[in-house]
Amino acid sequence: MPPNQGLRPSVPFNFHAVDERKVPFATPKIVRPKRRILSGGFRPPQGFSYLMSNASYNDGYTAVKRTYTPSYISPGDIANEEKKVDTITQGYTLFHKVFRPELLGASEENAPIVVLHGGPSIPSEYLYPMVEHVSPNRSIVFFDQLGCGKSSMPGDINAYSIEKAVDDLEVVLKNLGIRRFHLYGHSYGGILAFEYIKRVAEREANYEHETKKGCLSVVLSSAPFSIQMVEEETEALLDDLRKSDNDASTLDERFRIKHQCRTKYMPAPLVDAFKHAGTVWKDTSVIQDYVATVPSEQAANMCPALAMRGEHDFVSEKCIAEWRGVFNHDRVEVRTLEGCSHHGLLERGTLYGEILNEFFSKHDQ
Repeated sequence: MPPNQGLRPSVPFNFHAVDERKVPFATPKIVRPKRRILSGGFRPPQGFSYLMSNASYNDGYTAVKRTYTPSYISPGDIANEEKKVDTITQGYTLFHKVFRPELLGASEENAPIVVLHGGPSIPSEYLYPMVEHVSPNRSIVFFDQLGCGKSSMPGDINAYSIEKAVDDLEVVLKNLGIRRFHLYGHSYGGILAFEYIKRVAEREANYEHETKKGCLSVVLSSAPFSIQMVEEETEALLDDLRKSDNDASTLDERFRIKHQCRTKYMPAPLVDAFKHAGTVWKDTSVIQDYVATVPSEQAANMCPALAMRGEHDFVSEKCIAEWRGVFNHDRVEVRTLEGCSHHGLLERGTLYGEILNEFFSKHDQ
């Protein structure tokens, strides 16, 4: 694949708007792992293709590099100052899909939305329905993070980290020429979104004036402030389900229906995303120590934020409210979506889109 090939010619992307497709969800007959995938739980069975609205789109790839110490080198060797430890640098590609590319930089209003999926390593497909519910006057940029979807999939766990994923985001923005945008992160993607705007604020610490370029606003949707907190609260919710019904064979599906996606059947976009999920950098075990922290005192003001969750989300109200304390301003809105859980976009798409449209429009100028 050519590196940084950018956008391909625009082609129509036809689909029927759908929040739910009748794809039965069968609980896998495996021992439940200790860690849960933030964006949806356990991998469902094979999914089906789904179609979306009449929106033009371009596909492309962005070249990125990762420098890391291979995992076959032991921590003891790294600590031994007398022993030379080599790092390696590898080149990879990230797949991106840009909806309504003709609007990417067309106006000072209706800035594009850059979307970060969750997981880790559950690719962007489950968020594509956003195209149907957000204003048709905006471009929307999706990309599959390294290790999943149509992007490269390094087999070494040391090739991955939150910091490296933020590096990749910066490369994608530069490759696509995006200088003014709104940032949206779902679940784990919200963690990446926060770490990006924090990095930018600290990098711009010496600027005297705020600029209306760069990230205009950020949405943290069902994003946990602390992995330990969300794991503890998830276990408490599972314990409640066990008390009401101790049938282990139905536990995962009951949890899914109550706290992850409250649809009768697993929505097709989510099924398809799991079908293309990564197998190396995955679930909360790889980010188990993450807790959001405030930027340095010298940091520039971070952009305005919306932290949102579903009423029945396993990412609790407390876990969302804590985001207020790590921004260096008070422009953080907190919203709870009635009747929703972790995947509000797939449960109540119209309401979800209205909330996003209102927030982004407020911060376009």
